[in-house]
Amino acid sequence: MLEKRTPLQINQAIKKIMEHTIEGKTEVVSITECDQRYLGKDILATNDVPLFTRSAFDGYALRSIDTADASSNQPIELKVLEELGAGMVAKKDLGPFETTRIMTGTMVPTGCDAIIMLEAVKEVEKNGEKYIVIKRKVKEGDHISYRGEEAKNGDVILKKGTKINPGVMAVLATFGYSKVRVAVKPKIGIFVTGSELLDVDEPIQNGKIRNSNSFMIASQVRRAGGESIYLGKLPDVLDACTNAVDAAIKDVDMLITTGGVSVGDYDLMPEVYKALNGEVLFNKVAMRPGSVTTVAILNGKFLFGLSGNPSASYVGFELFTRPVIKKMLFCENTHLRASVAQLNVDFPKANPLTRFVRSKLYFENGKLLVDPAGLDKSNVVMSLAHTDSLAVLPGGKRGFQKGDQVQVLLLDDEGITFF
Repeated sequence: MLEKRTPLQINQAIKKIMEHTIEGKTEVVSITECDQRYLGKDILATNDVPLFTRSAFDGYALRSIDTADASSNQPIELKVLEELGAGMVAKKDLGPFETTRIMTGTMVPTGCDAIIMLEAVKEVEKNGEKYIVIKRKVKEGDHISYRGEEAKNGDVILKKGTKINPGVMAVLATFGYSKVRVAVKPKIGIFVTGSELLDVDEPIQNGKIRNSNSFMIASQVRRAGGESIYLGKLPDVLDACTNAVDAAIKDVDMLITTGGVSVGDYDLMPEVYKALNGEVLFNKVAMRPGSVTTVAILNGKFLFGLSGNPSASYVGFELFTRPVIKKMLFCENTHLRASVAQLNVDFPKANPLTRFVRSKLYFENGKLLVDPAGLDKSNVVMSLAHTDSLAVLPGGKRGFQKGDQVQVLLLDDEGITFF
């Protein structure tokens, strides 16, 4: 007799997963090795930035009070004391109606409270000395970057869990972090199940299909920030599956299986979890595709039983597995970033379950539009190659029409055409 399963709502399933305590680990690596990793601790400013008050442009340092009456009808002249290049320090303080030529980023001389840009002055020479002529008032603080205006020594400038990107690399180097504490990449074991699966280099046979799920899931794991470990194929034999899962879980932080989670005679993963005394959090979700997704806890570690259908497995990973990986990387936002887009096609058929349509986003006439990335079936592979988002169509008694606003979950910003 087949098991009757009661589906959980998607938010309830996610809540059950995220309620479990998942501890991430950290390690220290060189700054040259930390790119694209996740910070394992808050980063503090080790000095003020700017470290000194400096010029924001090439120009002349001056006292704003000296320009109070300057106009095109009443220009003023300031005597040039010296010229400062990058890295130089003024030898002379500014007095009334005096100025110093200064380059961008150079420390301003004592007495200066404003900078006037080069193109706003006229340079003249009188009796062998240099002057500038100014025909407008300059405000205090113009074109000056004050010490500590970006960050003060001891400020938290980057939060734990921040992904290290080119900008973060610049900040780390600015504050002298030659060694960086980062999150250890969670080790994610991957099994595929099914005696019908062929290796990628095997010729096609009747009744068989090539194993694509392991390569797809491994790529999703890496995109999420984890380390994927392919553990091979499991046969449709209960004892063999149970022994393999029991041995593998000891050496990884979590385990993913694809296939074997439905309700047929050869869908063994629920029986494997039972045999190992795993705590099954749920074994059905009110969603399409991926309704048979099963998640369990064994020895404090997650077992994700994803569908054997590629698109269902793909969606199940993004909704349920990815947030756990992100949590172990200390990310503040663990779930996919959401936006709103306008449907560019009709979905006239009503569906009682929430659907996640593999989709492609693009801008047209100032609107963010969303189209299916291909055929909308759970066993489809081709659409995944073009998917950059998941369009969320809530379950209900009506379909959806072109022009309806729907939520979209962003998978990969690089795939979105903004112009």
